[in-house]
Amino acid sequence: MQDFLKQWGEAAYTTAGFFWMALWAFVLGYIISSMIQVFVTEKRMQKTMGEKENKSVLLGTFFGFISSSCSFAALASAKSLFKKGASFVSSIAFLLASTNLVIELGIIISIFLGWQFVVGEYVGGIILILISWLLIRLINPKKLIENARKNLKENEGEDEKQSTDWKKKIASEKGWAKVAKQYKMEWAMVWKDVTVGFTIAGIVAVFVPDSFFQTLFINSGNGNTDFTFLEILEHVVVGPVAAFLTFIGSMGNIPLAALLFGKGVSFAGVMAFIFSDLVVFPILRINAKYYGWKMSLFILFLLFTSLIGASLALHYAFDIFGALPDPSQVKITDTEYFKFNYTFYLNMAFLIISAGLIYLGFFRKKDVEYKMAEMAPKSKLLENILKYAAFFCYLWLAGGLIIKFLI
Repeated sequence: MQDFLKQWGEAAYTTAGFFWMALWAFVLGYIISSMIQVFVTEKRMQKTMGEKENKSVLLGTFFGFISSSCSFAALASAKSLFKKGASFVSSIAFLLASTNLVIELGIIISIFLGWQFVVGEYVGGIILILISWLLIRLINPKKLIENARKNLKENEGEDEKQSTDWKKKIASEKGWAKVAKQYKMEWAMVWKDVTVGFTIAGIVAVFVPDSFFQTLFINSGNGNTDFTFLEILEHVVVGPVAAFLTFIGSMGNIPLAALLFGKGVSFAGVMAFIFSDLVVFPILRINAKYYGWKMSLFILFLLFTSLIGASLALHYAFDIFGALPDPSQVKITDTEYFKFNYTFYLNMAFLIISAGLIYLGFFRKKDVEYKMAEMAPKSKLLENILKYAAFFCYLWLAGGLIIKFLI
């Protein structure tokens, strides 16, 4: 019992430390994301995207990058673009870019995993799009695409009229009040995922023995980086399968990805795990609601195949250049989290910025109306499960910190 209580306290402290390490990055990332959502409109993207496939894929990728957001917002935006006439492949390019070429995700990855994984995230995101494009051209699922369009009923309502002069928006208090409201909504979308994801990471770091990972991922652990092709392939397949069974978004999964790498999982396996935010069950169900089950399963096949190809390509490309990261570089569980260093000062600075935005949006300009972009329909059951899981996590963390510091 004494050992369990000690581990409980360590797990709670590790979770709190993980979040403290990432706090400023979350704030910075969601402020940037909120600015993009307010100052760049979907209507403008729709007008700019052309009919030529090459151009539309490039623009879909670019607009996805600048519209970086959570998976559910990305699904809704991609569906809207497809419904308004964008090609299927450009909609997929937008979806992949807006969830993988993500500024805030890159910042979090740099904190927990290092520069190789940041490069892997962005280069891999482009490879994902290229492989998906190639597969769509080879398979040419015309009938599936036609049926998917039929499943999408046109929205009779007019889009909210929005000013296209982003310079005026940036220069106005009203524009920044909308940024503040979007910033609040960004946190409202992810707080459950982040809470559960970081808590699980803390529990895994303390309670789960290395032997578990060595069983799950063949030949992992013991500082091994010399994997055979079949071992790497197993890692790449098991990573997404593990992610498929969770409800945690990519931002909440990064500490767990760092733990996997520190336990000896290959670079390719960890990248596949990170790329798996669009092959989880809730996303499969939403795509089925939008396009029908056949198209949803095709998208699952498309994205799963693409992430396997991208992860393998990244691993061997990094290996050729001698740039594969060393698992020993990840020592997040050995860190003295709470001390006066750059993390402390960045956290304080961005908390002050957050307070300024909250004051502007909800006190000084509280009457400014702002309508959030369309979100994909979430399962109420799954959301309730995640919400109560998050509440349980808070109790777990509070109890663990009390045990560590007061008992």
